[in-house]
Amino acid sequence: MAVLRVVAFAVAASLAAIGAAHAQDATSLKKSMLGQWELSTTERSKTCVVTMKGDAAGQGYKLELEPACKTALPFTKDIVAWSVRGLDIVRMQDATGEAVIDFTEVEAGIFEGLRQGEGVYILQDLAAARSMAKSMDQMIGDWAMVRGNGQPVCGLTLTNTEASPDNFQVFLKPKCDPTIAQFNPTQWRLERGQIVLMSKSGAVWQFEADDNAQWRRVPDTADPLIMLRQ
Repeated sequence: MAVLRVVAFAVAASLAAIGAAHAQDATSLKKSMLGQWELSTTERSKTCVVTMKGDAAGQGYKLELEPACKTALPFTKDIVAWSVRGLDIVRMQDATGEAVIDFTEVEAGIFEGLRQGEGVYILQDLAAARSMAKSMDQMIGDWAMVRGNGQPVCGLTLTNTEASPDNFQVFLKPKCDPTIAQFNPTQWRLERGQIVLMSKSGAVWQFEADDNAQWRRVPDTADPLIMLRQ
């Protein structure tokens, strides 16, 4: 019996510790969410500034949406408060406490939420989002594609002309390598630090910045394809 009591006490203590850790996680998440955030479509073609506060508001906490939100993202008209659900869900909710959209953290300081029939939305720190916008502006213009040995194989121009929601037009210059001409990208976007090129057929090429300030196609190969800013 003594052994059983010890085991029972250990289990209870373990459960209590887990409960305390979970509560601490939720508390930490709440604290980290206070401040200004940008709510946007995946590539920021439509954006909205949200100020999240720690004051109680009905079944959650107060938030403020900038006036332009309802036009940019119509579903935000139903949002009246925010809350933390479980360990890692940030909920924007209506007056009854029901979710308008739930977000989960996918990278440090970047949250994703899905609305059925609409798609994915991003919630990220406002300063970081604006820094990313600046980065995207720096992508606009002429680029060269080269092989790993430096041999030029194609020229292309990234534009800020919207081609489809969250994607922008890209144009190949004449005399491209047959492989690239066959791929024939028509749209691009900047997604989680990658340049993403897309063809009409739906094929996708992704490029990541390396330590030499050039963009290499991923996954890497023995004969890499590199994008260089012109």
